[in-house]
Amino acid sequence: MRLFIVRHGETQWNIEGRFQGQQDTDLNERGMAQGDRVASYLSGHKFDAVTSSPLKRALVTGKKIAAACGVKQFDVLPGLTEINHGDWEGLLSTEVSVRWPRIIDMWHRSPHTVIMPGDDGESLRSVQIRAVSAIDEISKKYQGDVCVAAHDAVIKVLLCYFLNTPLSSFWNFQIANCGLSIVEIKEGDAPRMSLMGDAHFLSDRGANFDLPEQKGL
Repeated sequence: MRLFIVRHGETQWNIEGRFQGQQDTDLNERGMAQGDRVASYLSGHKFDAVTSSPLKRALVTGKKIAAACGVKQFDVLPGLTEINHGDWEGLLSTEVSVRWPRIIDMWHRSPHTVIMPGDDGESLRSVQIRAVSAIDEISKKYQGDVCVAAHDAVIKVLLCYFLNTPLSSFWNFQIANCGLSIVEIKEGDAPRMSLMGDAHFLSDRGANFDLPEQKGL
């Protein structure tokens, strides 16, 4: 099977530099347009299903794709929910830097060592465990292509898993809003990435090329 993994469109908190985490923020005007663009790019592709985090910013992005592709099967998987930033949620990065200077420094230098402050705060490892479990659930249920609408941290920890790299590599990946990654998963073989964080379709100046054929992946 192949997973087409899409990060949600832009939100106002993305622009402001606020930690969103599991706060249920809406797509802004640009984010809605980005969702329309990625949906148009994937339009007509035959997906067995579209799956999504339950948070609105991913849910709306995923539903735009499902509508454009005529996909009726839409699954909401809690394991794809964004990392819980604990006490940081809703705060600007500058505010976090003042109140938790040591932890934010660790987050930037060695993110795999950080457990977000607060009763509900998560680590990257805990996010990876539940996200991989969600992917396992998808792969057991479907055989063909599946679109996954998710979040920045979730996608990055999945990329670490697919590429067999440590979670210390978290910041090595940069995934734009509505960036598209494609990974082939075949039982008995290592996952194979054919696309990572592509967002050319969001720009009028972007290249125009077809999605990779399944045979070549």
